[in-house]
Amino acid sequence: MKQHTFGSEYGFQTRAVHTGNDIDLDTGAIKRPITMANSYALPYDPTDMNWSSAEGNLYTRNGGSNQKYLQEKIASLEGGEDCIVLASGVAALSGLFFALLQQGDHVIFSSVTYIAVYRLLNELLNNKFGVETTIVDTSDPQNVRKAIRPNTKLIHIETPGNPTLSISDIHAIAEIAHENGALLSVDNTFASPFNQRPIELGADFSIESLTKYINGHGDAMGGSITGPKNYLDMIRAQSQVNLGATISPFNAWLIMRGSVTLPLRMRQHNENALAVAKWLEAQDCVSFVAYPGLESNKGHEIAKKQMNPGFGGVMSFGLKADHDTHNQFVSHLKVITSAVSLGHDESLIVFLGENDERQYLYPDEFSNGFFRFSVGIEDAEDIIADLQQALKKTGLL
Repeated sequence: MKQHTFGSEYGFQTRAVHTGNDIDLDTGAIKRPITMANSYALPYDPTDMNWSSAEGNLYTRNGGSNQKYLQEKIASLEGGEDCIVLASGVAALSGLFFALLQQGDHVIFSSVTYIAVYRLLNELLNNKFGVETTIVDTSDPQNVRKAIRPNTKLIHIETPGNPTLSISDIHAIAEIAHENGALLSVDNTFASPFNQRPIELGADFSIESLTKYINGHGDAMGGSITGPKNYLDMIRAQSQVNLGATISPFNAWLIMRGSVTLPLRMRQHNENALAVAKWLEAQDCVSFVAYPGLESNKGHEIAKKQMNPGFGGVMSFGLKADHDTHNQFVSHLKVITSAVSLGHDESLIVFLGENDERQYLYPDEFSNGFFRFSVGIEDAEDIIADLQQALKKTGLL
């Protein structure tokens, strides 16, 4: 029975549907099955085998079938040479840092990043293993250039940044990195490869929390690193096999299933978020809206250049209100759910108070508490109506 491949000659949506999937040769099923085995048959004489190898199927901690199918798809969607899928977005980030960095290396990273990156680079790798780190506002590439040292090994940026939605110029920073013999990794989670492909813009690595948009249904965790095969082989050997942050076959299968509709969902996320951001910006009781799709946003022109066709579904905003009123507002929401995470089919909101330890790194407008809002794929009119009725009940409209 013929097996099919879907390369770059096919469009993004076609690859989202077909890459990594094929006819199961054993049953004839037109979807890859879940292979829940944790061990695979050995050859006649296994004594010369490398038990830490990630090649072939040996032991699921070293890699399994469902993981490999998903890796094929993510590499295609990201436009990269190779991909490794791990148990979570944080596993992907820590796996990259663990394999690439050693004592005495220097890392520059964005002042606005996911909390685990801040922990790993600002505290854990720095204090425990002697990796030097510098926090930089990467929204200005010249700040990156000024922070370069002779021992700079890696520049890590997040764009749009979590939670302020700050925008960094991937192409410009890639040029700075490569001029100075450094590597560039980009956390692409807020954009997804539908809206932004860092490798095509010059980055060495693109990292995704597959838990978010690529899965899209809030029911599985995973993370991916896409990049050059020589580095990915090293990450497999060091970070997957020896740290053990392997994705479960079931989660890999769920994310594979969710990824098929990524292009359809992202179009709706993009459209809804822009409509909601414009509505919020027009309300007198809203103190600010941070969303790169707004023309008023500081990073809009760079975002327009590197994000296409849209700006994603996440924004942050604040109210002209005290701490408790922010919480009252959330309590009145009906369509929008108060929960962490993002990129789900349903709209999610979380109130982040005034005591975030990274508050000193955020723009001033974030200092009075704010919401991170992941706009879902419900009808935009219903999302806006829900915001409106909650603001009215809180006495802000």
